[in-house]
Amino acid sequence: MASLTGKVAIVTGASRGIGADVARMLAREGARLVCCARTEREGQHPLEGSLARTVEEIRGEGGEAVAVAVNLAREEDCERVVETTTEAFGPADILINNAAVAFFGPTTELPTSRWLASWRVTVHATFLLSKLVLPAMVERGWGRIVNVTSESAIGPGAAPYPGTPLIGDTAYGAQKAAIERFTQGLAEEVYPAGVGVAAIAPSLIVPTPGALANAQITGPEDPRAEDPAYMPEAIRMLVTDELDRVAGRVLYSQQLLLEKGLIESGGGLGVDPARRVTGYVTASTLRT
Repeated sequence: MASLTGKVAIVTGASRGIGADVARMLAREGARLVCCARTEREGQHPLEGSLARTVEEIRGEGGEAVAVAVNLAREEDCERVVETTTEAFGPADILINNAAVAFFGPTTELPTSRWLASWRVTVHATFLLSKLVLPAMVERGWGRIVNVTSESAIGPGAAPYPGTPLIGDTAYGAQKAAIERFTQGLAEEVYPAGVGVAAIAPSLIVPTPGALANAQITGPEDPRAEDPAYMPEAIRMLVTDELDRVAGRVLYSQQLLLEKGLIESGGGLGVDPARRVTGYVTASTLRT
């Protein structure tokens, strides 16, 4: 029997990239999937990928999945996700908060409307969906919430700063740092009820359609790229492991896979001891 047989899972941002890969992985493990994103069908977005494709692939492998086209910036759409899940399969056992909206560039050039929109999707939807699924998880005494974070959560520390070009990820980094703090606070709250909350980021850049379109990497062969199988496998560990090995952890894909003996070597965050691995800056991590 698959490790998640009988479980119900929600994955946001499931039309492409990490979200679609995680949804397919959970389905292979026996979970029944509710896949959420804005792009319902191919051609509705400039990038390849859609909810229809993700659900079709899951069903083609014998899994169960439904698609919910939503704008997670709207509270009523977040509520509809949870209502649809309950109607289709029953209360959610697993929530993967993967959806994010990222706008890059200098803060002085970022429109306030974009700042607010990205916070609503990346942070507020994470809060609201967690709030909506938790009562049933607490009542049943089991649940897993995994929030996808990013290296951008790690601040640059104190000056002096090198004269390298700015990435322009101040807003996105602030959002991911907020998610990491939210993760640990929520983990402490619901731990007594048997619910595990964790956050995980790729150790390197996953060659998703978005990463390729933004020229973050050139392709899967780029030395800065991470195997696309790593994030789904790491998330599988977080939703199947014991509570004490999950609750409150903020970590990175290859860090966890090395810890579990699933890969023999790795690179990037969580692997290189010289690189900071959380969004929290302490005196020992500031530049000297």
